[in-house]
Amino acid sequence: MNRMEGMDAATVARARAGDSDAFRALVERHSRSIFRLAYRMTGNEHDAEDVVQETFLRAYRRLNRFESRSDFGTWLYRIAINCALDLTRGRRKHQEHHDSTQQEESVELRTLAAKDPPQDRLVFGVEVQQKVASALAEMSCNERAAFVLRHYQELSIQEVARALGLRTSATKHSIFRAVRKLRRQLQSVVE
Repeated sequence: MNRMEGMDAATVARARAGDSDAFRALVERHSRSIFRLAYRMTGNEHDAEDVVQETFLRAYRRLNRFESRSDFGTWLYRIAINCALDLTRGRRKHQEHHDSTQQEESVELRTLAAKDPPQDRLVFGVEVQQKVASALAEMSCNERAAFVLRHYQELSIQEVARALGLRTSATKHSIFRAVRKLRRQLQSVVE
């Protein structure tokens, strides 16, 4: 057991005993990584914040169901993935419109913040971001979740498998399919 897992186990035990400060410590310790995961899953900050809030609300309500032999962070990732999938399923049409608006705003902000960036670099960066967003949208829910956990959250294959409730071989296959879709999207940019 690594140091973080040991700290989490002790903090979870205190939270289960009714210590609200202990649960607050768990939220503070894990909220940043849950937000990054949620942002990659949903594609925008507002939805990611909603996912984080719902994740910790569900975790609090189900704290007595947490099995201490597993990693608390992995358990939270699983809850966050489910929350993100619930949200994206319900908002798929609205999300597509919001993403295109957010990308335009993002380009404007980068243009204002940069000190005369080379125009070709700016256009290339925007094109790559659009291709990555398109590839993520093309992925199934499991592929997107596996890809985000592996490549953005830098979890091991075994940790991704535990978070998704899949076998290791199925997890590897989901990541492989996701990477293949991303490569297909980026192929025109690379060439």
